[in-house]
Amino acid sequence: MDAAEIATWALRIALALAFIGMGVSHFVAAPARTMAAMIPPALRQKWMPSPTALVTVTGLCEIAGGLGLVWEPTRFIAAMALVLFLIAVFPANAYAAEHPKRFGRAATPFWPRYWAQLLLIALCLIAAL
Repeated sequence: MDAAEIATWALRIALALAFIGMGVSHFVAAPARTMAAMIPPALRQKWMPSPTALVTVTGLCEIAGGLGLVWEPTRFIAAMALVLFLIAVFPANAYAAEHPKRFGRAATPFWPRYWAQLLLIALCLIAAL
């Protein structure tokens, strides 16, 4: 195994741990309530799942994606799913950024969050290889 392969494996493991950890937080009461409140009003439609259900689904997606990154048969699809996931959840992060007094630490300012999201997307694409 050369240095590039070792670095890629380290990246996959780091991303897996990060996504699994973030996913587990969706099942902890206080963070889950905050995440549910971050769902923008535009996504609170009668035909949409409840904010609580969306938090549960996104938590499961993060855990599954993190696990999928470290298992070779699912690595590519897991990385692509995580890219789509990161795009899908960005509106909630943008909504929180607009309301920092309401969301406190969860309200990362828009531009730092935007660039961090792009960095995570790039890292997931690298991990897919």
